[in-house]
Amino acid sequence: MRTLLFVDIFESVRLMEENEAGTVQRWRALVRVVDEDILPRFEGRLVKSLGDGLLMEFPQAPLAVRAAFAVQTACAGINEDVPQRQHILVREGAHVGHLLADERDIYGADVNLAARLTGLAGPGEIVVSADVRDQLVPVLDADVEDLGACYLKHIQAPVRAYRIGPPGPRPVIEPGPVSMPQLRPTVAVVPFTGLNEEPEHRVIGEVLADEIISSLSRSSELNVISRLSTSVFRGRDSSVEEISSHLTANYVLSGSYRKAGSKLRINLELASASNLTIVWSDSFVCSASALISGKDGATAGIVTAVSLAIMARELERAQSQALPTVESYTLLMGAIALMHRLSLQDFDKSRQMLQVLTERMPRQAVPWAWLAKWHILRVQQGWADDQNVDAQLALDCGRRALNIDPRCSLALVVMGFAQTNLLKQFDAAQEQYDLALSVNPNDAMAWLLKGTLLAFKDGGKLAVEHTEHALKLSPLDPHRYFYDSLAATAALSAGKYARAIDLAKRSLRANRTHTSTYRALAIAQWQSGLEQEARETVAELMKLEPGLTVAKYRERHPSGGFETGRVWSNALQGAGVPQ
Repeated sequence: MRTLLFVDIFESVRLMEENEAGTVQRWRALVRVVDEDILPRFEGRLVKSLGDGLLMEFPQAPLAVRAAFAVQTACAGINEDVPQRQHILVREGAHVGHLLADERDIYGADVNLAARLTGLAGPGEIVVSADVRDQLVPVLDADVEDLGACYLKHIQAPVRAYRIGPPGPRPVIEPGPVSMPQLRPTVAVVPFTGLNEEPEHRVIGEVLADEIISSLSRSSELNVISRLSTSVFRGRDSSVEEISSHLTANYVLSGSYRKAGSKLRINLELASASNLTIVWSDSFVCSASALISGKDGATAGIVTAVSLAIMARELERAQSQALPTVESYTLLMGAIALMHRLSLQDFDKSRQMLQVLTERMPRQAVPWAWLAKWHILRVQQGWADDQNVDAQLALDCGRRALNIDPRCSLALVVMGFAQTNLLKQFDAAQEQYDLALSVNPNDAMAWLLKGTLLAFKDGGKLAVEHTEHALKLSPLDPHRYFYDSLAATAALSAGKYARAIDLAKRSLRANRTHTSTYRALAIAQWQSGLEQEARETVAELMKLEPGLTVAKYRERHPSGGFETGRVWSNALQGAGVPQ
């Protein structure tokens, strides 16, 4: 029995793309330290150099662990005087097992397990198996944190894993020198420059920046730097590079304004910190008094434009670069955007992005939650080869997310979504939605899906209240079509057919491939006596879902066992869906 230690460079592809010569030079320096100092000190052997990683073996687990700590210390040395983005950060994994070995290599299932444990580690972290943990003396050999049962790629059963740090007085291990990558881009809104000389006009720039920061902060897709941090740049002629460096921001929103009479003209620019280019600019004219009183719609227009510009930019980056080189937040935003386009090609690309994220960050709940939603939407769109398989995959991904973070409201909501739409376990679904709202009372998707659940169960009045509340909580959501579509379903349940038609048409203007929206629109039109319009809507629906029948609809739709489902099925049949 030997102890294996894997060392792997975090984001090696990106580092090589950005500075190949410097990365290679510093990596070679680290390998020399390992070969000439660390291995002799801890009785280890270098089995293989993997280009962007190392594989070593040691006679005992404590020796391997001490060597792993020494590697992290050596990393800190090679990163001195190097910009943080160019730091070489390694993640390490260790396991004890039986080996098949020769002079140059080692083989076997235990080797594979040690490599997979490395994937659980964040940058600057070390993750070990239970077999390694059992040979350590806590406090003396290492500070140990139980990660619980973890799912590893290509290993069927979950594996008990532990994160370790150097021994010391700390009760909890600190994360690695750089925490796991953010899954949302960060925006800094600096105070706007007034072009009027009058001192009383200076407050307008502060008010405008505050309103935009406040509105952007409500977005679940963005991190927003606080006003106290950005206000230090008031009146300074700082460059985008300086601002983004000090605030660690991916985007900087800046601008100027001029007051002329009662009107205010605002000129804005959104700059990307990655390449120092302007990705969006525009001008707005609004009432100065209304802006200060918070009654003007200019702020909402600005925030919507900024959010969409960032989403478009990140989607472009995600689609134009090799996936291993793409920032994690770019991958997530790109995946969410492509998932909700609901074209088959984009939808498949979305899954690829989410899978890269789950492999890159297996201990973050959010990518697993979105992958669960991907499988649910696949069933809803009629694209699943086997609905039962996708239903099980959705539940597996949702459970993984909740195992990682039981208070992840997105994971709770998605599990409720699966239990509603795939399993028809309505009581369990409502429990998930209620848990999500106890974690985050302003979770718009939880209110939306809870309302839709009530709509399926003939609870029209409360369904409308919940979904309308969701619309108010997410007025600027880039995927507003999804909210409008489900709110239309709630309106159907309450017999508010005119409202359902308005919502469904608004949803289709934003996305003409969502089959659920066409069904809601056709039902509302038929129930309103607009029979010809309903038949035309069904004709469009059948182009997207040619295999749809009323029997299939009743079988798979959550409303199938309720009076709502009977009424809706009859409406669809009347409008032309085959029996």
